[in-house]
Amino acid sequence: MFDIEDYDYELPAESIAQVPVSRRDRSRLLVLDRKERSVSDRFFFDLPTLLRPGDLLVVNDTRVVPARLFGRKESGGRAEILVLGYNDTADKDPATRICLLRSSKRPRKGGLLFFESGVSGKVREVLENGLVKITFSGDCSIDSLLQEQGHMPLPPYIKRGEKTVCSHLDRERYQTIFAKRAGAVAAPTAGLHFTEDLIDKLRSAGISVAYLTLHVGHGTFRPVRTKDIRRHHLGNESYHIEPETADAIERTREKGGRVVAVGTTVVRALETAVTPDGLILPGDGKTDLLVTPGFSFRVVDALITNFHLPKSSLLFLVSAFACLEFIKQSYRSAIEKGYRFYSYGDAMLIL
Repeated sequence: MFDIEDYDYELPAESIAQVPVSRRDRSRLLVLDRKERSVSDRFFFDLPTLLRPGDLLVVNDTRVVPARLFGRKESGGRAEILVLGYNDTADKDPATRICLLRSSKRPRKGGLLFFESGVSGKVREVLENGLVKITFSGDCSIDSLLQEQGHMPLPPYIKRGEKTVCSHLDRERYQTIFAKRAGAVAAPTAGLHFTEDLIDKLRSAGISVAYLTLHVGHGTFRPVRTKDIRRHHLGNESYHIEPETADAIERTREKGGRVVAVGTTVVRALETAVTPDGLILPGDGKTDLLVTPGFSFRVVDALITNFHLPKSSLLFLVSAFACLEFIKQSYRSAIEKGYRFYSYGDAMLIL
């Protein structure tokens, strides 16, 4: 249960979705009933018939920053960076940011990088795990450069080059319809399946929607390098919960409705913010909550989520929510039935 090898599985390369479906809510939906241990195949647009009047959907309204930049080193070699911590500066210097740097050779302190729009970066410090501290200078700020020239920070299993015909598509579709507060370096992918029309149908069916913000950080996707999954450490991620959302959760539970988390980010924010007496504490906070089997869920009653990578902290969380063996059985079924996996893939509803 706590051995990292228990969370491994084989996935054919063709099962990894490279582009989204033509319409967000046309993705497939694998429905898991924890009580009955049953699995059924539906579509995401069926969601209003799968939930009950009085249920509350809680979604993440973070907005993904186009934080991926391509540039050149002094030697002329190619370099790629992911700027972490949007509006979160290093050393109180707005031009200095922590970045994830990919290049053919290990970066060196003092090395220069050159980007479009006359912007350059100087490596001030080389940190661990591919991270560097870079100070940017030039004709525009780093934030302006990201908005004008940045690429969406797609996961590495979605294959894109420096110049790609999919960049416009990715700017639209690797962003949820709820996206409001900029700060994430990855999308809360469970929210990618919703449309405005589907939200209207959910509300007409008596299902409410509430919002919180958790800015997805690089740490969520950091490889797990410990044999015992409980020893893995997640980086802190900032979240914000409005008083209206906390009140909506309390009212829902008082009336016997279910709190349905749209994504693992929502689970981690809510299960961090819950007080000893079961109330949600509104306001700002940070979470490094690692959910593994045996965790006691105090807020979330149902979960909408995508399929997750082997040996990942996200897979730990869904296995804690629905039982490891049931999840592995469901994943095998999804692979056999041709479900599309990962960020641009299909979804699961765990009841």
